[in-house]
Amino acid sequence: MTDSPEIRLNPAVIPLSIYLHWPWCVRKCPYCDFNSHGAPKEPGALEALEGAYVDALLTDLEAWLPDVGGRPIESIFIGGGTPSLMSGRAMKGLLDGVRARFSLAPDAEITMEANPGTLEAGKFEAFREAGVNRLSIGIQSFSDDRLKRLGRIHNVREAREAIRLARDIFENFNLDLMYALPGETMEGLKEELDEAAHSGATHLSCYQLTIEPGTAFAKHLPEELPDADQTAEMGDFVEAFLAGKGFTRYEVSGYARQGRRCRHNLNYWTFGDYLAAGAGAHGKVTTREGIRREMRFMNPRQYLHAVEEGRSAAAEIHRVDPEDLPFEFMLNALRLLEGVPECTFSERTGLPFEQIASTLRDLRARGLIADDPGRIRTTRLGLNFLSDVQEAFL
Repeated sequence: MTDSPEIRLNPAVIPLSIYLHWPWCVRKCPYCDFNSHGAPKEPGALEALEGAYVDALLTDLEAWLPDVGGRPIESIFIGGGTPSLMSGRAMKGLLDGVRARFSLAPDAEITMEANPGTLEAGKFEAFREAGVNRLSIGIQSFSDDRLKRLGRIHNVREAREAIRLARDIFENFNLDLMYALPGETMEGLKEELDEAAHSGATHLSCYQLTIEPGTAFAKHLPEELPDADQTAEMGDFVEAFLAGKGFTRYEVSGYARQGRRCRHNLNYWTFGDYLAAGAGAHGKVTTREGIRREMRFMNPRQYLHAVEEGRSAAAEIHRVDPEDLPFEFMLNALRLLEGVPECTFSERTGLPFEQIASTLRDLRARGLIADDPGRIRTTRLGLNFLSDVQEAFL
């Protein structure tokens, strides 16, 4: 790649989303490396916190208003942590507050993450009435033994009840599943996938269990983990099996029925913008001067104090250097199996396509990028070596 020229950006054409982070869980899982914290144990303590936290989220979001420029919000994602620990009243206050500050697209996708064991019918209905129109449920497994090994607080009965409630109240919901779990066999994986595929879910997110640094699993490795060959075989099986059940793999970990791809995640992968509020939340915004990234304070108390005292909740703010934009773009776009149109690169980065043309030619010659006129996407070989392909743009 040649030296980066001056970038030319038009923020008005960049899609815009909002990410809101709820940092508390009943208990942190041993494999989890997200910014999540055990909820206060004292009776009523979390309920007392949630009002102040919702107020802080809305105040924090206001800091982004000068960058919006009238763009509508295409999607909202409320992640965590376990947002389903929130009351319906708090969720209504949060989403009403967002609507009062921003213009939402008429068909905006509003997703909330939920965990079985923190839900009941009344809460589901309250979340739906507040405006949530897509649920993402952290099932992870339909085996009590594997759930116990993962440190999950719910059991299979609670998982199935959460799915039943979701099916009754939401037309659009996702299940999170994990594979290559301790003690898992191919037959066990097949049973898991079959139940998920027939659950009524419109979307499945299937993640390989990875041992992340700093997690409890990294300190005490679980026994009976599948080896690398077994794990690869499981990954291939997941894709083939779900295709036969009407779920198309469109992203590294994403499988959707027709018309049910996650719009919020698609905005990430196509290098759109997303405003962020909440402890540890990451945001990205495009201005005519360049692309800016921000990260909020990770500690919930520190985050709350900063907002309540009228200070910025941003722990880090930086402009993305133009020479880093090709890698940042490809880090996202190449996760999509269909890739993106070539024109998206220039539209979202402000750089001329020539900036990456020679790297693409080299990767095509090596069989890692598809010879697909007008699109940038990996081949199956390239997808298997995705990190290497992405790093070629550094």
